Amino acid sequence: MKKTVKSLLALELSILLSAFFSFSFFINLQVAFLSSFFIIVGSMHAYKNMIKTKIQNEEIEEQRDELDRVLDPYELDDNAPISEKPIDELDLKAIVKEEKKKIKLLNLSDIKKGSSASFSAYRLVPYLFLIIAFIALKNNELLDIAVYLPSLFLGIVAGYVTMRES
Repeated sequence: MKKTVKSLLALELSILLSAFFSFSFFINLQVAFLSSFFIIVGSMHAYKNMIKTKIQNEEIEEQRDELDRVLDPYELDDNAPISEKPIDELDLKAIVKEEKKKIKLLNLSDIKKGSSASFSAYRLVPYLFLIIAFIALKNNELLDIAVYLPSLFLGIVAGYVTMRES
């Protein structure tokens, strides 16, 4: 943890030193770096909290392995009886009703489970910062895309390394 803090401080110091080069360069670098850094850290933190909550609530779902997904992508039942009757004698309406019962419907509780990490404040606030800061740079005619875009990558890498070590 101390190593992460030291490396972040060194990175931030080097960003601050870029102010001597050009204010426009510095502000683009700083805003893009912080935006992407906070987005990555917030996203990984929200995901980590969601996983911890699922483990505590014992909501761990059994997932199929990759080979099974490739061999049986539609989760067909291998033990289902195969009717040897001619097609004319099959009751198609009964078969359709039976298959409709097997279909899993999307319900509100599934949506809530899947969106808990998506709509977390840890993720929304950094995206809001990104949007507002970008607009502020553009409106003040300070936006330099040639500096801004590579700086986003720098923040992504720093955020990933920070969360990887924590």
